[in-house]
Amino acid sequence: MGQDHIRYDILAQDALRGVIRKVLSEVATTGRLPGDHHFFITFLTGAPGVRISQALKSKYPEQMTIVIQHQFWDMKVTEGGFEIGLSFSDVPEKLVIPFNAIRGFYDPSVNFELEFDMPAAQAEGQTDAEITAYPLQEDEPSEKAPNPTEGEEKKEGSVVSLDAFRKKQ
Repeated sequence: MGQDHIRYDILAQDALRGVIRKVLSEVATTGRLPGDHHFFITFLTGAPGVRISQALKSKYPEQMTIVIQHQFWDMKVTEGGFEIGLSFSDVPEKLVIPFNAIRGFYDPSVNFELEFDMPAAQAEGQTDAEITAYPLQEDEPSEKAPNPTEGEEKKEGSVVSLDAFRKKQ
């Protein structure tokens, strides 16, 4: 097998993050979520480009899950990320989150999830990653969603490591 000069792993990761970009862009344009849709977005708080308050950073030093549902404001989406206003314990906060910092995106209304498993080295700028994209099983309860104050739960599904397709050097 030859060396991957095209870097399909990066292309696939960008394409999957493009789904998030497209969905958030539509919400930013209309100012509301369609139907019963709502999103849980987990991101690395220490990733380059993430801007959150010091209070949130100290409470969530590694990763954080936000919920975009009823109360949000000033959502702006760019090619590289998004910013949003959310309230935490009645304290308004502005968050800036690059798409590369996102580890997970979950819409429980339709049991759809994108998961990006990034080793710590990627948070520091390297690009090796394992990516999972799959709809959840119908029999899983839709109210089972990650809680920002608890550890993220793993859901069963098919995980395909992109490393399996890379040439070993």
